[in-house]
Amino acid sequence: MQKLSLALIGAALASGSCTSIAADSLPVLNLDTAQLTVSGLSSGGYMATQYHIANSDKVIGAAMLASGPYYCATNDIGVALERCVNKVDTPIDVNALNAQAKKWADSGAIAPLEGLKNSNVWLFHGTADTRVNSKVSDALFAQYQQWVPETQLTYVNDQPFAHVFPTLDQGGSCTESASPYVGKCEYDAAGELLNALLGELTPPDESLSGTVVTLDQQAIAGDNANTMGDEAYAYIPADCAAGEACRVHVSFHGCNQYSDAVNLAYVEQTGLNRWADDNQIVVLYPQTKKSLLMPMNPQGCWDWWGYTGDQYATKNGPQLKAVDALISHLAKR
Repeated sequence: MQKLSLALIGAALASGSCTSIAADSLPVLNLDTAQLTVSGLSSGGYMATQYHIANSDKVIGAAMLASGPYYCATNDIGVALERCVNKVDTPIDVNALNAQAKKWADSGAIAPLEGLKNSNVWLFHGTADTRVNSKVSDALFAQYQQWVPETQLTYVNDQPFAHVFPTLDQGGSCTESASPYVGKCEYDAAGELLNALLGELTPPDESLSGTVVTLDQQAIAGDNANTMGDEAYAYIPADCAAGEACRVHVSFHGCNQYSDAVNLAYVEQTGLNRWADDNQIVVLYPQTKKSLLMPMNPQGCWDWWGYTGDQYATKNGPQLKAVDALISHLAKR
């Protein structure tokens, strides 16, 4: 039964050049890690929310596409399938979820919730998305309404797109929820979200100055990366490689969107690198992997229902700690 449930959750969400550079050969970077921003699609959206809520003392903005509220699954795969993906068989009690978040904040397991009032949040749900029910994304919006001022919260839910990361002209179909889950929609979601999170940015030009580098995720994050892929990726603009002060944006792929499944489609096609290149932003792309046993994660989703343990949505969650290690590694170069 567990194997079937986990296969179903992955199926329901389904969600340039790459240079492999040795750790000692990475450029010395001048990164501001006290003002991070994050984004993610589908299970990556859930992960972005978890990272934001757990670390709102250092994350100043978060953008989630096609995902639901913090701790929606309540550490239960059955609950996840029942109300947090493509159907809402039982109502999502946002007040109860926020009460749990407050308990964790009071205990120090996540950052104080008061810090969220300083965040910018951008949410997206396509009207043709059948993988994630609109009520699930509506619940995420309702949750953030309790934490973030109205002027800092954007919810785009009027675009006729499927379960994809929408781009101007990269990826596959915009109307089909199919691999690589990046769609040619004549819509620049990367630009929309980064401008919402960081303020008015310099529009990108036609060329990229930077490079996608490969990071040894296992060596950097150790045991906390046991459920993640061997490698992560980072886009480093030339200005950042030259030592200019740069910001950090972390973007989490969705289910079936990790690099072993779609190569570098998510890393190179979303449009995030275009905007990062002209605005001194290093973009980190952590990677999951599929697993058929211990844990059962056949679609390579991020953990938003508890397969890494009951602390998955807190600062002590192994995947969140692994991302911390990756950011620290880049910043300490």
